[in-house]
Amino acid sequence: MTPSDHAKPETATGKSARILLVDDEPGLREAVQAYLEDSGFEVIPAANAQQALQLLGTAQPQLIISDIMMPGMDGYQLLAQLRKLEPYSHLPVVFLTAKGMTADRIQGYRAGVDAYLPKPFDPEELVAIVSNLIERSRAASLSEVVARELASIRALLSERTLAAAPPPQPSAPTSLPPPIKVELTPREQQVLEKVAEGLMNKEIAKQLQTSVRNVEKYVTRLLNKTGTSSRTELVRYALTYGLIRL
Repeated sequence: MTPSDHAKPETATGKSARILLVDDEPGLREAVQAYLEDSGFEVIPAANAQQALQLLGTAQPQLIISDIMMPGMDGYQLLAQLRKLEPYSHLPVVFLTAKGMTADRIQGYRAGVDAYLPKPFDPEELVAIVSNLIERSRAASLSEVVARELASIRALLSERTLAAAPPPQPSAPTSLPPPIKVELTPREQQVLEKVAEGLMNKEIAKQLQTSVRNVEKYVTRLLNKTGTSSRTELVRYALTYGLIRL
């Protein structure tokens, strides 16, 4: 298999995943960078740990590959610094090093490294490890976002229930928003109602007997059709314009 045979790894926005590569050996750094770029990644090289820390803010990597034995700050110290920085405390880190003793590997895992690949290594194995870690990290991030939105939805529904007033008298003026026509397919309507119940995509998929990926597609369509940017906004919109009812 050649690098071009790999599927292009992407972030949630569709862009190539960005990797910060830290190694003080120029030859190896350039070789690894070239292979990763041929495999579809965007690579930001750093010659040492100090430079890597300086690049974090501008690079915004989805993963870091680092050597361990480097002058000044070594890989373990770099990892310790990363775990103290809130935006990067859960950033996947791969140690790429000549040290392969069991004790060294244990030290790496105790320090919080996600994968440990001793030199010499198989480039395809490196790409497989990196792709897997980025996908897992992306899934975890999406789960956190969804969880926050679900909490907001449940709070919104709770507020609406508590604030629900008795039906207005016939003579009472109404304050309903102007009607907005949004055409939804039966499946989109089902997904919308499940989202409004505060269910996660996995729960919706199970109830509707479909895949999580299909649910994600339907949620994206609903966001596009209603011009909203989050599940909370979607539910508020649906309640406001009568697409769903409590």
